[in-house]
Amino acid sequence: MSGKTGAMTSNRPYLIRAVHEWISDNGMTPYLLVDASVPGVHVPPSAVKDGRVVLNVAARAVTQLELGNAMIHFMARFSGVSQSIDIPVAAVQAIYAQETGQGMMMPADAGATAAEQPAVSPEPEAPKKPSHLRVIK
Repeated sequence: MSGKTGAMTSNRPYLIRAVHEWISDNGMTPYLLVDASVPGVHVPPSAVKDGRVVLNVAARAVTQLELGNAMIHFMARFSGVSQSIDIPVAAVQAIYAQETGQGMMMPADAGATAAEQPAVSPEPEAPKKPSHLRVIK
């Protein structure tokens, strides 16, 4: 052990990268569930539904994918038009396989500052159709 004390950096980007690799290695399609209200989220407004956006981040669907420690960036086509997408890591609520729903809801991030935490209301509105994702506490 190094004997170093203090707060660790966020584990969120590492979890996202690991689950993305696991889903991809199993031949499935990784999807990100993103809170579109978090500052810095840059996606086509037409893709946002109920304040959230679901993005296919499979290698066949995007180019220039960068799963960074603070931001996720890639190019994707929406309605036939290639667009630059930017997602703060703190805005990612879940990463899961489209085919099975298996993946991970992102935990509260003790290593992040309040400004890095996604803005999630304590009582979210019920989605119009039931989600196949569930929160495990």
